[in-house]
Amino acid sequence: MPATVQSIIAALDAWAPPGSAQSYDNVGLQVGRRQQEVQKALIALDMTPAVLDEAKAAGAELIITHHPLLFKPLTAITTDSYESTLALKLAEAGIALYSIHTNLDAAPGGVSFALAETLGLNEVQFMQGMPEATKKLVVFVPRDHARAVHEAMAEAGAGTIGDYEACAFEVEGTGYFKPGAGSDPFIGEAGGGLESAREVKLEMEVPRWHLSAVRKAMEEAHPYEEVAHDVYAVEQPTSTAGLGAVGLLEDPMPLSDFLQQVSTRLEADSLRYAGTPEATVHRVAVCGGAGAGFIKQAMATGADAYVTSDVKYHDYFNVLDLDGTPRMAFIDAGHYETEALTEHLLTRYLSERFGAVSFLPTETKTGPMRTFVNG
Repeated sequence: MPATVQSIIAALDAWAPPGSAQSYDNVGLQVGRRQQEVQKALIALDMTPAVLDEAKAAGAELIITHHPLLFKPLTAITTDSYESTLALKLAEAGIALYSIHTNLDAAPGGVSFALAETLGLNEVQFMQGMPEATKKLVVFVPRDHARAVHEAMAEAGAGTIGDYEACAFEVEGTGYFKPGAGSDPFIGEAGGGLESAREVKLEMEVPRWHLSAVRKAMEEAHPYEEVAHDVYAVEQPTSTAGLGAVGLLEDPMPLSDFLQQVSTRLEADSLRYAGTPEATVHRVAVCGGAGAGFIKQAMATGADAYVTSDVKYHDYFNVLDLDGTPRMAFIDAGHYETEALTEHLLTRYLSERFGAVSFLPTETKTGPMRTFVNG
C-alpha cells in the first residue's frame, strides 16, 4: 500500500503524540490533504521560501518541519504576510506541510536526546519528566472481565511507568446497583431490585494525551452498559515524556575543552556561556532550542554544564553562587545549532518505517540569524 500523508503522520504521532505538545504550540498537518500519496518528503527545521523551492525541485509531495509555519490563525490566505504567502504557495504547488515541534521535544529519543548523542553523552535520560501530564484512571470491573479490560487499557496506552508496561493495581470488593426501567443490565433485570456483584477496582496511570483512547478501549472491553470509573490528577510527572535530557561524557574534561567540543560538533561559530574554564565537566544537561527556563531543573540533576539556547543576559546570573562563582556552566549554543540535528533525526526515523519513500534532509540552512566574529 502506498504511503500517504496520513500514514506518515500516524507514525510520527505514535512517537510524539500531539497531545504532549505545549499549550501555546500548533503542531500537526498545517497545509494539504491527508490522503495524498507520498513518494518524496523534504525535512527541514523551518519552513522558508528556499525550502519550498527545494521541495518543488525534488518533486516532494510533503514537507516536514520542526518549527510550525502557522503558530497563530491566519485571517486571510493572501500574499500580505510571510506565513500566508508560504501557505498559499504550498497549496498552489500541492505540497503538504506537517510540523512536529514541542511534542518531539518531549518525546523519548526526541530532539534533546539527539542533541545529547551529538555531544557525546552516554546514559541519557530525561532531565525531568513532564509535569502535570499524568492521570489515574480507576474503573470497577466484574472479576471475570478484569483481565480483558486491563489488557485493552494497556494496549491503548495506559500503565507505562519507566521501562515497565501494563502496570496496574487491583483490589476486590462488592459493587451495588439497581437497574432502572430503561436499562439493559449485565446482571439482574430492568426495573428490578438491588443487585450486587463481586468486582475489581482497577487503577492505571495514563498520560493525558492517551486518556481519550484508553477510556474508549476500557468502555469497549467492559461488559456493563454504564461503566463506573473515575479520573484523578496525579502530581508526579509522567515518565513517557519530558523536558530536556541529561547524560555523562565518556571522560571528564575541562570546561574549555567541552566548549570546543560543543562548538565543533554543533558547527556553532560562537558560544555564549557562564562558567570557569578550568572547571571539570562530566555530567551534562541539554535542551534543544529555547531552554533557558529550565535552569533549575538542569541544576537539580547535578549537571556540571547545561547546553541550550536563547539565553538572556540576566539568565546567566541564575547559575551564580553567593560569591558570584558559577555553580554550573551555562552555555548558549544557538537555537538553530541545537535543533538542526532534528532534520537527520526525523529522516532516520521515517526511513526505517517507510522504505518506499525518499526522505530528504534539506540542504538549506533555514536559520536567518548569522554571527559576526571580529578578527
